[in-house]
Order: sequence, then C-alpha cells, then structure tokens
Amino acid sequence: MTRHPSLSRLTKDHHRGIALALRCRKQALGEIRPTGIEGLQARARELADFFARNLDGHFRAEEGVLFPFVTKAHPDAGLLIESLLREHEKIRRGVACLAAETNPAKLLFELGDVLEKHIRREEKELFPLVEAALAGAEADRIRAEIERLAVAPKPE
Repeated sequence: MTRHPSLSRLTKDHHRGIALALRCRKQALGEIRPTGIEGLQARARELADFFARNLDGHFRAEEGVLFPFVTKAHPDAGLLIESLLREHEKIRRGVACLAAETNPAKLLFELGDVLEKHIRREEKELFPLVEAALAGAEADRIRAEIERLAVAPKPE
C-alpha cells in the first residue's frame, strides 16, 4: 500500500521497526545466532540504538504532529490516540530497562511483540485517519513538521 507522501518518513521507520521486532522475538527464542546471552545483549543494543536513532524522534513526530491533527480532524479517535500514547510509553520504559537486564530475553520478546502490534495498528488505524483528513498545504505542513521532529538528536 502506498502511503501519502507526508507519512513516508514514518512508514520507512515502520518497515525497519517491524523487521527489528521480529528479530527481537526470534533472538529471545534462541532462533538467531549467536544464541544465549551474547546474542540477547547484541539484540538489546540494536533495539536501544534503533530507539535512539529512529523511534524517539518518530514518537515525538507522532505525538507533536499526527496525534493532535487526528484528534482535531476526528474527535472520535480519542481512545485510539490514548492507547497509542500508552504503547509509546511502554516501549520507552522497556527500552530504558534493557541495559540493566542481565538476561533480557523476556523483555526483548515483549518489546518486539508490543512494537510490532503498535506499528501495525498505526498503519491500519491511525494513518488512514490522517490520510482522510490531509489536504494541499496542510499536507506539506504536516510533512515538514514530521521531518523536523523525527530527526535524531545530535550527540552532545
């Protein structure tokens, strides 16, 4: 399915996020080499890096641009937005806990599961609402704001 160009940045993140979510679950089940703690820790680092480089800004763009836009255009979407916000927070908290885990298998599996379901929900429920309400100059503004907010912060 082709998405509106305003959503292309987020959709690219979603494609990479789905693949990573699958790797996280498979790693947790010992289906990817190296297995054991070495593989789990490497996958945990990959997820933390993906969060820092992609998801953190992605979430900011959704929370700062898309969620308010959808809430205004579709007042009946409040429960969807609240649920997506809770999932963002669950992912943030989980990623923050990864480094402290001595055996992150369970947390990696859970994060992979939440991330995949979250992405699929945005693609199936949120993005169609955005696309239905986008028009002309507003689409350009949304795209520019997403690009501005989705940029990973520069290291200090």
